[in-house]
Amino acid sequence: MASIIRPALLRQTALAASTRRAATATFTRQQLIRPTIAKDAARVAGFHASSRRSLLPPGPQVIKGSVNDPAPVPPTSSTHGSYHWTFERLVAAGIIPLTLSPLAGSSLNPGLDAILCSLLLVHCHLGIQSVIVDYVPTREYPKSRKASMWLLNSATILVGIGLYEFETNDVGLTEAVKRIWKASPQ
Repeated sequence: MASIIRPALLRQTALAASTRRAATATFTRQQLIRPTIAKDAARVAGFHASSRRSLLPPGPQVIKGSVNDPAPVPPTSSTHGSYHWTFERLVAAGIIPLTLSPLAGSSLNPGLDAILCSLLLVHCHLGIQSVIVDYVPTREYPKSRKASMWLLNSATILVGIGLYEFETNDVGLTEAVKRIWKASPQ
């Protein structure tokens, strides 16, 4: 009888001892890891100089209508969509030969220079307008969208006036680029 009970007791004692060793080993490992975590946390906290804040507050969370209402269809316009995209591609493709022809052929034609300046201005205006349309939605930020469009239009007019003055009263865009390209550092 004693031989039957003995292996069961030995197994229970061995199991308890191994569990105690595993718990002690885990506890000592955690004690060893904890100071390095605290040290790393202090290093990270020292790196972040300010609290974590969002740059912009979240937009208004307004639901218009019910779940079963159809989505509103925007009014059609020939200046948007594929016509708008095609116009952007034509402007971008037109800039390439106008950029290369005065520099390669060394002709200082003020007409070509004016067309190049106007296409560059329209290209930049359309690109920034696309960024505003994509990232400042009218539904969520109507005032910011309107203000940014007014700012873009006024900046485009101001740059257009500046380019006109530079073309008529100074050397022009292509000649300025040539002079900058050939300038030697002093």
